[in-house]
Amino acid sequence: MRTTPIPTGPLRPVALADKPLVPAHALPHRTPAELLVLARSGLVEADEQRVDGLRYATAHLAALRAAAAVLAARARPAPGRRGRLTSVWVLLTLVAPELSEWAEYFAASAAKRAAAEAGIPRVVTPRQADDLLRAAETFVSVVELALGLAHPSLLDELVA
Repeated sequence: MRTTPIPTGPLRPVALADKPLVPAHALPHRTPAELLVLARSGLVEADEQRVDGLRYATAHLAALRAAAAVLAARARPAPGRRGRLTSVWVLLTLVAPELSEWAEYFAASAAKRAAAEAGIPRVVTPRQADDLLRAAETFVSVVELALGLAHPSLLDELVA
C-alpha cells in the first residue's frame, strides 16, 4: 500500500541558465499561477463529485496541473525537434527532485485514473477516491507554497 508523501520544504530558486531543459512540447502554455488556479478549481470539482471514479480522476487532474505549474516555473524549453512523449511525473522529478516522492505517488495512480475516466465501474473504492483527493489537496498546497503562490485559504489555515 502506498502512503502519501510527506510535504517537503520550499523549492530552491533557480536562475534561468540553471533551469533544466525540457522538450518544448512538454512545457505548459499557461503561467504557474493560472495552472494553480485550475488545480484549485479541480479540487473543488473533485470534492463535489459523488461518483468515486470521477472524484479520483478529477483529483488526479488537479495534481497534474500543479505539477505542470512547477514545470512552467522551473524548466526551459530544449531546442530541437519533438522527442518521445514523457510523463509529467518523470519531468517533475527532473525539474524538482525534491518532489520525486510526490511524482512517484501520482505516477502510480495514473493507470487507475485512466480506467476511471474510461468509465470502468468500481475501478476505485470510495476510500481510494477520498485518499487521492486528500493527497492532491496537500500536493497543490505544497506546490503553491514552494512557488510563492500560496492560496489565501491556505495562509489563513497556517496563521489560525
